Amino acid sequence: MAKKWVQQMRQWMTKTMELPDDVMMDLPRITMIGQLHIYIENHRGLLTFTDKEVRLLLKQGQLLIKGKSFVIKMILPEEIMLEGNIHEVLYLDQ
Repeated sequence: MAKKWVQQMRQWMTKTMELPDDVMMDLPRITMIGQLHIYIENHRGLLTFTDKEVRLLLKQGQLLIKGKSFVIKMILPEEIMLEGNIHEVLYLDQ
């Protein structure tokens, strides 16, 4: 019950204060440049990395990125930039 109230309060504050959803609701922000680069903010950690698959932990669920020739160009505690040939970006709600 309290969890739902907190989420409703965040949504109300986001609308009232005109703040971006990703900031108030702790959602990932994903920026893609074609199929070559992907920049993800607000993740909770790197779970899997291969040259064909990257899996990131989110506050709610996971983000799965599939493709080939992946290289990590930049990684920080809550940000990552990948370069490669991106085929799919999937949100896994768990």
